[in-house]
Amino acid sequence: MITSNAHEEPVEPALMGQARGSSTVLRIVLGTQLRRLREKRHITLDQAGNAIRASHSKVSRMENGRVSFRVRDVADLLTLYGVTAEEDRAPLLALVERANLPGWWHDYGDVLPTWFETYVSLEAAASVIRNYEVQFVPGLLQSEEYARAVIRLGFPDAPEEEIRRRVDLRMARRRILDGAQSPHLWAVLDEAVLRRPLGGAEVMRGQIDHILQMIRKPNVTVQIAPFSIGGHAAAGGPFSLLRFAQPDLPDIVYMEQLTSAVYLDKRTDVDRYLEVMERLCIEAEQASKTEDILLRMRDAL
Repeated sequence: MITSNAHEEPVEPALMGQARGSSTVLRIVLGTQLRRLREKRHITLDQAGNAIRASHSKVSRMENGRVSFRVRDVADLLTLYGVTAEEDRAPLLALVERANLPGWWHDYGDVLPTWFETYVSLEAAASVIRNYEVQFVPGLLQSEEYARAVIRLGFPDAPEEEIRRRVDLRMARRRILDGAQSPHLWAVLDEAVLRRPLGGAEVMRGQIDHILQMIRKPNVTVQIAPFSIGGHAAAGGPFSLLRFAQPDLPDIVYMEQLTSAVYLDKRTDVDRYLEVMERLCIEAEQASKTEDILLRMRDAL
């Protein structure tokens, strides 16, 4: 904890040092710090809004990381919250600039809907990504040809250039699994995912080969939930769980719909999905058996 003198509000810099990854996560980190500082001084949202010539709802959105930040607004809030020493203000003001930088996915704005842009941003900063899928191979594990078949299924009337852009976006997402700070991807695939020859037998064989290559990575774990287990805990459908290295960022549950998505971060909701995921991992075949299962399925195509 850094303090300039006994009369100033202390700033906890731990999150500042740990903050990395997407602009979405950086905004959440910054918003969390601003909320802490406001609450320590017992300042209301209305009072904070008046200080930056805005409504209380804007301050609330800032604290939840849902909007971009202006340096002037953050500077005025820090003054209101008693953070006046330059060495305390500098890390937070520097984070404003980082939080407003566009991510690589902004280059794909023409094919990336807003509701999914949030997920891509969070995915890029997660430390652990857990997927359960019942119909398709998860995007981060898709081969290029399989991805093209999935995208054509969802956008049958799209021109070839749009299909290419969507495939390029999906391939770009896979890069987060490479590098020193790569997240751990842990996917549980229902057997139906691998039995459905999407794109034809040749495309499916290539997809299985790609998964076989991916599970050789130390940060990729894949389990298969066979038909033989019958009904299971995740009968409600596919979902993803994202966990972050920043201690104050909650786990997030993501569920994709046809034209939108649901994001859950309430502790009770997340705990329920974590419980389901743990039960799935127990019911599914052990990860050590995945390679043999995939090879048998590939040979059967």
